[in-house]
Amino acid sequence: MLGVQSSWSHVVSAAGGLLALLLIALPVASVQAQSAAVKDPWVRTTVPKQKSSSVYMEITGFRAARLIEASSPVAGVVEIHEMSMENNIMRMRAVPALDLPSGVPVSLRPGGFHIMLMDLRVHIREGDTIPLSLVIELRDGRRETLEIRALARSPQAASGASGAAAAHGGSHRH
Repeated sequence: MLGVQSSWSHVVSAAGGLLALLLIALPVASVQAQSAAVKDPWVRTTVPKQKSSSVYMEITGFRAARLIEASSPVAGVVEIHEMSMENNIMRMRAVPALDLPSGVPVSLRPGGFHIMLMDLRVHIREGDTIPLSLVIELRDGRRETLEIRALARSPQAASGASGAAAAHGGSHRH
């Protein structure tokens, strides 16, 4: 009987390991923490040697908070950015933080707020998942880090992207 239990425990252990690998490999459609929830994070694919890309998602704060920082092991520089039209010219700038009003979804999307990945260390291909850390600061100064994985999509597959906003993930300098 001991042999049967021992064999069964190896099967359970192997199945658990396989399940853990599958969970790591799968993109996360939503992530929830104490301060905020992130829904549908995705990143633009790149062409070989491209040095920048952008990440989009929807963030909902459970209490008034701010997104103050983002980082990823795939990029040397990660910044929170805003694109806007000023006098018929598309402008893009880094912002120090993004307000997350309590209970109100904030969209990071092409042509608006987004997270910019610069000095890329990898070529991002369709279907890749890119790890990101988001730092949320509550009004009382407490901080929480959300670990997310963004699914890579091609610019053609990204809905709502057009013109300068679609090209934003291309060549980029500050």
